[in-house]
Amino acid sequence: MADPSSYRPKPGQIPDSPGVYKFRDEHGRVIYVGKAKSLRQRLSSYFQDITNLHQRTATMVTTAASVEWTVVSTEVEALQLEYSWIKEYDPRFNVKYRDDKSYPSLAVTMNEEYPRVQVMRGPKRKGVRYFGPYAHAWAIRETVDLLLRVFPVRTCSAGVFKRSAQIGRPCLLGYIGKCSAPCVGRISAADHRELAEEFSDFMAGHTGTYLRRLEQRMKDAAAAMEYEQAARLRDDIEALKRAMEKNAVVLADATDADLIAVAEDELEAAVQIFHVRGGRVRGQRGWVTDKVEAVDTAGLVEHAIQQLYGDETGDAGESGGSGGVPKEVLVPALPEPAAPVAQWLGQRRGSQVSLRVPQRGDKKDLMATVQRNALQALALHKTKRASDLTTRSRALEEIATALDLDTAPLRIECYDISHLQGADVVASMVVFEDGLARKSEYRRFQIKSFAGQDDVRSMHEVISRRFRRYLREKQRTSEWEQEPPDGAVSVAVNGHGSGELNGGLDGEPSGDLDGELNGAAGGQVVSGPIDPDTGRPRKFAYPPQLVVVDGGKPQVAAARRALDELGIDDVAVCGLAKRLEEVWLPDDDDPVILPRTSEGLYLLQRVRDEAHRFAITYQRAKRSRSMKAGALDTVPGLGETRRQALLKHFGSLKRLRAATVEEICEVPGIGRKTAETVAAALAAAGPAAPAVNTATGEIIEEGDGTPAGPPAVPSGYRGKSR
Repeated sequence: MADPSSYRPKPGQIPDSPGVYKFRDEHGRVIYVGKAKSLRQRLSSYFQDITNLHQRTATMVTTAASVEWTVVSTEVEALQLEYSWIKEYDPRFNVKYRDDKSYPSLAVTMNEEYPRVQVMRGPKRKGVRYFGPYAHAWAIRETVDLLLRVFPVRTCSAGVFKRSAQIGRPCLLGYIGKCSAPCVGRISAADHRELAEEFSDFMAGHTGTYLRRLEQRMKDAAAAMEYEQAARLRDDIEALKRAMEKNAVVLADATDADLIAVAEDELEAAVQIFHVRGGRVRGQRGWVTDKVEAVDTAGLVEHAIQQLYGDETGDAGESGGSGGVPKEVLVPALPEPAAPVAQWLGQRRGSQVSLRVPQRGDKKDLMATVQRNALQALALHKTKRASDLTTRSRALEEIATALDLDTAPLRIECYDISHLQGADVVASMVVFEDGLARKSEYRRFQIKSFAGQDDVRSMHEVISRRFRRYLREKQRTSEWEQEPPDGAVSVAVNGHGSGELNGGLDGEPSGDLDGELNGAAGGQVVSGPIDPDTGRPRKFAYPPQLVVVDGGKPQVAAARRALDELGIDDVAVCGLAKRLEEVWLPDDDDPVILPRTSEGLYLLQRVRDEAHRFAITYQRAKRSRSMKAGALDTVPGLGETRRQALLKHFGSLKRLRAATVEEICEVPGIGRKTAETVAAALAAAGPAAPAVNTATGEIIEEGDGTPAGPPAVPSGYRGKSR
């Protein structure tokens, strides 16, 4: 725990101007980002008597080891830079809203030749118009089902669309009138796109035009005594009205507005947003956050506005969907100060935005409804999470007690080896922090120092490579200035920036490691484990408190030996054997037996199983690539596109091998030099042994036919899927 006075800036160093500041911990990670109208006043408040600080603020300043700041000209620029840094560094002490669920939206893929209407989740894609988000996917499907009577837009997947085009028959929706069947040419691409535009306009709230048009067509049909046509139009009008009723009018003045409400307690806060377009509620979403910093309702509102509109541009009313910034943003409390936030919103919209607290009328009543939703969301979240937090904490404490650790292992790394009868040997590293998987930290390894099947030796190599990289990063960032213990391996950075190993591991390769990071030229020390180019943590920059290996006593001993050779004595090691779920410790003759009902054992099993899954996935992908590799894969300068063009032109590898250089040159994109290279490579490779269809016993000519099924997995395959 650092003393804030040890890194406090000297008097007069901090400018009295707007800016953004960030605190870093001892490893160089950004742990907090903030903005201020006056950097001098704001930063000075962090270095007062620690007993006068809020508990969360005190925790932050004692965790930090340095502070930096950037001066900007206006408070709006400070707001923009703060949002960018929070998004880039993901600091642990900043409020970060996370969706309490992945809300579905109604999407129209205008970026396709034949636009498709579908339910979408996740990040927005370019060229797609979104409407929502909605609370339930079934609500979207009900609305779409009603609207397809009037706007028969394509809803099928690319595979179904392609299949229908091939056989010349539309799907069921095409027969019952709920699809215009562009797949079989019943409607042109231009007319279908116009239909999709009309569908989008109706969903955007421009409903009056279409209703009046249909009513006039119904009257004209009735006047012409075309009663069946008039009846169909009448039913279409009723369908549109039923779809409109699903979004009741809540604001009579047809306003475009977003209403944001906050429900909070001392530890957490929930935010609910209602998107109102054309006076109707067109979408709803919610976020939940831990209050890891001292923040009031106004601060929570400001963070929510940053996250909600940080990536949005344009007018929400003109965008015709859920994107953009609306004319009004109604909040329960105004940020302090409110003017820069309103100005920032105006810049993103392209015109003025009203940021205010509703005081009376329909908008105040609707805000009360949003507030009730926020309270309900917070109560539901706390009910779900209470047991989860308690369980994870208990699991970590049980592991610490069973393994005799000083503290709970907040970062756990687990390693597993996977191979197929000694071939394609790979390893995986998975990371759990605070009992939860941190997939961005997962790593994969190829075993390089030897060939064959030896799990113990493979585990020793992987642990050595991972922690050698950690020591190298630690030395390069000048965090490690002490000499390693006697007999330990010392790590140096040479003048070319590549890592070298001095002594210690017999036969262990010093270079060519997976994902090798080059150092600064001339052995220059870099500033912390954060990559200055990407702003992200460097690979292997942080050590775990506990290393778990998939295996028993031999694997544990190999991992411990690798750490001892590198002089690392502050990382605990254990192994989890599959058969009896025994926990093995180094130098112990007997395993630690955790109760079957132990939360600690359950967490170790989850970590081990995740490492197993990750290793199996990598090994299978690697094996699949090697099985699919052919003679053309070794031709230098020949990419996937030109390989496919060659096979498509000649029909098979056998015919390609028999072709002359002139015939190969006839393939588009293949020059004479490339053709000569291809011919030489195929001639050197020679004809392959004929493939046999294992189901029928027939010989399959090279490049013709398809395998009868997936290859059988030999019995010696280690790491069987669970």
